[in-house]
Formats: sequence, structure tokens, C-alpha cells
Amino acid sequence: MTNDQRDPADRPRSWPYMAAAYVFAVVMVGTTLPTPLYGLYQEEIGFSSLMVTVIFAVYAAGVIAVLTVAGGVSDVLGRRPVLLAGLGCAAASALCFLFEGGLPLLFAGRVLSGFSAGLFTGTATVAVMELAPRRHRGRASFAATAANMLGLGCGPLLAGLLAEYAPWPLRLPYLVHLGLVAVAACLTLVLPETVRHAGPRPPLRPRRPSVPAETRSVFVPAALAAFAGFAMFGLFTSVAPSFMAQTLGVHNLAVSGLVVFLTFAASTVGQASLGGVPAERALPLGCFVLVAGLAAIGGSLLATSLALLVAGAVVAGVGQGLLFRAGLSAVSARAPADRRGETTSAFFVVAYLGISLPVVGVGALSLGLGLRDAGLVFSACAMVLAGSIGVWLLRTVPRRPRPGA
Repeated sequence: MTNDQRDPADRPRSWPYMAAAYVFAVVMVGTTLPTPLYGLYQEEIGFSSLMVTVIFAVYAAGVIAVLTVAGGVSDVLGRRPVLLAGLGCAAASALCFLFEGGLPLLFAGRVLSGFSAGLFTGTATVAVMELAPRRHRGRASFAATAANMLGLGCGPLLAGLLAEYAPWPLRLPYLVHLGLVAVAACLTLVLPETVRHAGPRPPLRPRRPSVPAETRSVFVPAALAAFAGFAMFGLFTSVAPSFMAQTLGVHNLAVSGLVVFLTFAASTVGQASLGGVPAERALPLGCFVLVAGLAAIGGSLLATSLALLVAGAVVAGVGQGLLFRAGLSAVSARAPADRRGETTSAFFVVAYLGISLPVVGVGALSLGLGLRDAGLVFSACAMVLAGSIGVWLLRTVPRRPRPGA
């Protein structure tokens, strides 16, 4: 039996998809709250920059594990139950950090945070788009990706501001997030369910993320581009504050959080600027803009310039936004309705491989080279990767025929 997605035209109200976007953003805020706080944890517990990247990679491993095992579960159970489960994991993660007393709870908190993101990335993206009226379908696609990116960016900004200017720097950010999660849970309970089955509900079996044959020609270039873009995000959400403190002399946690926020905000701007540009142009364009941003980031480490780092973060973020929205929209549009959740989850599996694996390499290199030189190596490798993908896309992605051709 296949599930029957109700036509968005049957839901003329626009509040449900906006509420779903808020819920999406709240969960993603929690996944990056620790970013500017890792230096404080290092002082309190005592561990290396490599351990910071390992803690971060544990989060990404949690995301990938959920996407791999339960990537399509919302296609069977429905969107709302999966969203509620993700909110539960987000609350549990915040509690682990709230009562943290060493590495074990840090790891547990990051794993649970990864579970919440894994449950949300595919499911919430699809839910936002399905809950939108037909007239707002384009806006809903942007709302879903913007909620993801702005949520990720607001986490470091919120934690940095509270840690720098409010009491209890390692506790208050998680108390605030728990309040946001409680509001999100109330909203989720009243959201309409978009998954309906023509007959009895199919049996619940683990469904690994997979890519239908008719989607693969779009999926492969989009996922490779996402890998490159998320690798840059991995750098900023794990060791960028340490780079700023050790290489650029920036010790203000609010400033560190602001720089990370600007990266994700620029991604949202890149998504908004996509407009009517077709994916076959936006994907390579995003890769080349990402290369330019990475070059500026590498230059900031050589010149020890905060201004150049900010400029690189903004340019790279715009490039990531271009390629991310174009790729996600193309993949979602091509996927069959009854496999949309697992196909979108497969897209995010590739993206989160990009956000985790290269960053652990940076942490390992930092032990022998130092953070500055490890960052330079990362920037160079990421430039080669993104540039190569951009050239490959220009050569292989089919172009739309000219009018009248």
C-alpha cells in the first residue's frame, strides 16, 4: 500500500507550514548551541582540539545513524509522530548538557542532538512543504531550508550572547532552549497530519534512505555539492571559535557566535537569491562562490585578519545556500510522493558525511600542525573538492533546451 499525500490546495491556511518551520528551526538551534562553548568545556574538563572535533563528529554520527535506519519512517507513521520524537531527543540532549559533569554527558548530549537532527532533517523539510497551500509552495521550499540554516546559525549566536553577558554560561543556554522546545512541542501537537494511507497502514520496517532510479540523475550532483557545502559548515560549527581565539586573538564568545551566525545567515540569503535560476545553473554557481569564500577563509588565517574571515564566511555561506536549496528542491520534486521522506533523508546523509568527516581530519592535523596550518590544509582541500564538483556539474548536468529549439 502506498500513502496518499493530501494536496496542499486542500489546506488553504498558511499558518501550519510556518509553525512547522518554527519547530524545525528550534530543533536545529539546539544542535549548534555548544559551538562557542567548547573552549569553556576545554577549560573545565581539559581536552584537545581533536576531542572537540570527535565530540562534534559523534553528533554527525547520530544524525547519519537515524537517517540510515529510519530515513523513511515518517512515510509510514506520519510526519507528526516523528517530529514529536525528535523534539523529545532535543529536550533530552539539553538536559544532558544542563547536568554535564564531564565527557560522558557531553557525548550523550551530542548523540541525542544528532538523533533529533536526524529525525528532523528529512521529515521536517517534507512536512513544511506538504503543509503549505499550493499558492505558497515556492515559499514553503524556502521556509524549510531557511529554518534549517537560520536555526543552525542562531544556536551559536544565542549561546555566545548568553555565555558572554549572562550568568551560568554553561547552563542558561540550555534552559532557554528547553523553553523553546516546549513551545515547539505544543505547536506540533496541533499541526495537521499530511500522511494518509489508502488502506491499512503498511507494516513499520526499517527503511534505509535510498534513491529511486528516476531521481538519481538529479540526486548525485546535488548530493555531491551538498557534501562540499556542509564540509565548510562543519569547520565553522566545531573549531572556528578556537581558530578565532588562538589565531586571531578573538576571545569574546558573542563575537565568535556572531561570525558563525553570519555564515548560516548568508546561506539563507543565498537560498533567497536563487529565485527562478534553474538548478543546473545554481548548483555549479554555488560551488564556485563557495570556492571564493574558502579562499578568503584561508587568506584570513595567513593574514590573521578577522575582517577577511568574516568576508569569507559570508561569501562561502552564500555559495552553500545557492547549491543547497537548488539541490534539495530538485531532489524533492523528482522523488515519488510515497518515497519523498527516504529520498530527502538520503540527501542529508551525504550532507552530514560532509559536515563530519573532514572536520575530524582537521582535528587530527591540528595535533601535528597546529590549528592555523590545519585550517589552511582544510581550506585548500575543500577548494579543490568544490571546484572539481562545479566543473563536473557544468559538463554533465543537462541544460534546458532553448525556447523554440
